[in-house]
This record gives sequence, C-alpha cells and structure tokens, in this order.
Amino acid sequence: MPRTRGPLRLTFLAVTLGALLAVTACGQGGGSGDGGKTIRIAYQAFPSGDLIVKEKGWLEKALPGYDIKWTKFDSGASINTAFVAGSVDLAAIGSSPVARGLSAPLNIPYEVTWVLDVAGDNEALVARDGSKISSVKDLEGKKVATPFSSTSHYSLLAALDQAGVDASKVQLLDLEPQDILAAWTRGDIDATYVWLPTLEELKKTGKVIVSSRELAADGKPTLDLGVAATRFLKAHPDVLPAWRKAQAQALDLIHDDPDAASAAVGKQLGVSPAEAGSQLKQGIFLKPAEQADPKWLGTPGQAGGLADNLHSAAQFLVDQKQIDSAPDIETLRKAIHGEGLSDAVSP
Repeated sequence: MPRTRGPLRLTFLAVTLGALLAVTACGQGGGSGDGGKTIRIAYQAFPSGDLIVKEKGWLEKALPGYDIKWTKFDSGASINTAFVAGSVDLAAIGSSPVARGLSAPLNIPYEVTWVLDVAGDNEALVARDGSKISSVKDLEGKKVATPFSSTSHYSLLAALDQAGVDASKVQLLDLEPQDILAAWTRGDIDATYVWLPTLEELKKTGKVIVSSRELAADGKPTLDLGVAATRFLKAHPDVLPAWRKAQAQALDLIHDDPDAASAAVGKQLGVSPAEAGSQLKQGIFLKPAEQADPKWLGTPGQAGGLADNLHSAAQFLVDQKQIDSAPDIETLRKAIHGEGLSDAVSP
C-alpha cells in the first residue's frame, strides 16, 4: 500500500484536527506559557536516560513546586501532533520527526535541548524467518511496516534509496510498534523497520537486514532528541536547567553504573535488568560533556553539527516527497537551544 504525499497530508490534518478539538481536555492547566506550574512531558518506551529520569523521580525532586505529568507516546508523529495541539511542553522524539516538525506546513515552535542517544543497533530492518528476504533489494513487492514520520521510517527510506529500490514498489504499512508486533504474530507483514523493545521481540523469529548503526556509517544517522516548546522555555526558565541536569545524571549512570541504569530502565519497560542492559548496549549514548561538542548541540551563538544533520534529514524528506521544502540552515541553527548547556553538563 504505497503512500503518496496527498493521503499522508490528509491523514495528518485529520489527526491534528482531532487533537486540536481535544486540547481543552488534554492541555488545560499545562505549563506552555499560561503561567501554570504543570510540566507535561511526552516520553517513549525505548531504552534511554529519559526512562531513568522518570523511574528515579529526579525531576520531581529537583522541581518540587511543579506538577509533573508524564504521558507515553508511541511515535514522534503523535508527539508532533501533541505539540501542534499545545498539549505537550517537553518531549523525547526522534530526529526525523523533529526535522519534519520544524518544516512547513507544521513549523512547530519547539527547540532541541538534548541528545538522548544516537541510533545504533537499537533500530533496524528485520525480516521474518521464511520471508525469503536476505537484502534490502528483496523488499520489492513485500509488505513492510514502520511507524510513518519516525526515525525508522526515515531509515527505511534511506535504506531503499541506498539499495536503488523504488519505495513505490514496496507495500509500506503505517503501523505503531505494538501494532507491528501484532501484525508480525499474525503473519500479515514480511518485514519491519522498528526500534527497541519491539525489535528485540521480533528478532526471535526474524533476521536483521540492516541497522541504523550501518546507515549512520553511510551518512544517514538518526538520533533521539529532547525538545521543548519555545513558549514554555520562556515562561519557565528554571525548568530546562533542572531537566538537563537530570538527563546528564542519567547518562553518567549509563556509563558509570550500567547495572543500576539497567535496573531502572527494566522497571520502566517491564523487562529484567539483564534484558534492559542488553538493549541499552545497542544504543550509542554520549557523555554529558559531549552534548556541547561542535558535532552535536554546540554552544550559544554557535550551533553544532546537529543543525546540519536536521537539514540533511529535511532535504531527504523533500527528495522522498514527504514534505514540500526544507527549512534553511539558519532556521535550524536557531532551533538548537544552546543557552545554559555548558552549566548543565559540566562536572
């Protein structure tokens, strides 16, 4: 079921309209510029320092005057919809959805504040045992599922492009991770590009064809990022420093005490510490000080290479007819929030 730009746009508009109609129910009393003392955080259930921060309650301890609400989302596309609806303040979201969110027609007023992880083997294309798929080229004519507008969708398109496979000749299905697992179990799909922990379950009866680590080495890296609504940052300048310090503490725990990190992530994912530890090892986690490196966020007034990464991702989405045009590089540099970063990541 190849998707063209028109149907995708109509689907998004329909979903967004529904979210906008629900905003009074979901967003009322939130912190996005209304002076309220509520922080609405969108998180995703993938192995990361963000789950450690949530499990340990570090943000709640650092900001006792705030009511902190954590809401689970299944993909970056749904998080973008929530930002459009004004019902989210902070979020963990992939770089491809961020590139899309900063592009027209969305033009979401949010800023990148953190690199949660760089995708490695924690996102991959996996083919079902018996599907007769042994390479990306074999996907032609097959049913392949991925959450549209996600980093996995971006990586799947990049893998097809790299292999010279016309995406219109692949039956692409837009499914969220839990729906992918159900479709896989029923035998409805031949392959999928998806992330942990769903990926780990599928690998038991499938074979990894290509991972995001390999695509990154070939010039198509994807990342999981922390973003914040611009309006919220201005209204609550005390929140981001505390949030960053908590995220830095989580990265330190991943590097310095992997057993404790695995135990915390395992509780959030509902898996054993050993399994959570195995999943954490498949991602690439920066050390806190690396956040301010010129390769990543950079410094105030001198945005790092992450802006170029987002520009490249947006341009690729244009080439794939997913969006009409990419933002100029200066717009993306302004969307990298470097202020105060050095204070948060210093030892």
